[in-house]
Amino acid sequence: VLFVGSSSIRMWATREAFPDLPVINRGFGGSHLSEAVHYIEETVLRYRPRVVVLYSGDNDVQDGKSPETVAADFRAFVRRVHAELPRTTIVCLSIKPSASRWEAWPRMRAANELLRAVARETERVEFVDVARPMLGNDGQPRAELYLDDRLHLSAAGYEGWARQLGPLLKRLHGENE
Repeated sequence: VLFVGSSSIRMWATREAFPDLPVINRGFGGSHLSEAVHYIEETVLRYRPRVVVLYSGDNDVQDGKSPETVAADFRAFVRRVHAELPRTTIVCLSIKPSASRWEAWPRMRAANELLRAVARETERVEFVDVARPMLGNDGQPRAELYLDDRLHLSAAGYEGWARQLGPLLKRLHGENE
């Protein structure tokens, strides 16, 4: 199971989060989806993973890219992975809400809907909505899930992601054996 994406992946102790799975973490901070595509040989394809978990799009939208551009870059990522690894399943984690980027949340939410649509229409692509559980009853990001920068995840935030993702990854890894 290969994890790739921006700092939310890079900072995640994925091996500890999923001790029963063979895990590789190739996240790189500040990255955009277009960079995940550009560096796909080095970060994904060379490892020939059964499952790829992708978290990206957060930096893209914050830096002014449209939701449509994020979706187009995701389609390009999927095409590149499936061209070489047609049996690999790609798990797309939704863009997370964060207090530090709250002004961009409406565009991030729109990008999430487009990412969900790509997953719905594409074989061997799953979309996991990590965003909804990260919002409190007031509709705001739950502070305990973030570090003091109000952007990156705390241990509690990563524990939530692992609980949400664990059963799916175990199932997918078993199916692709």
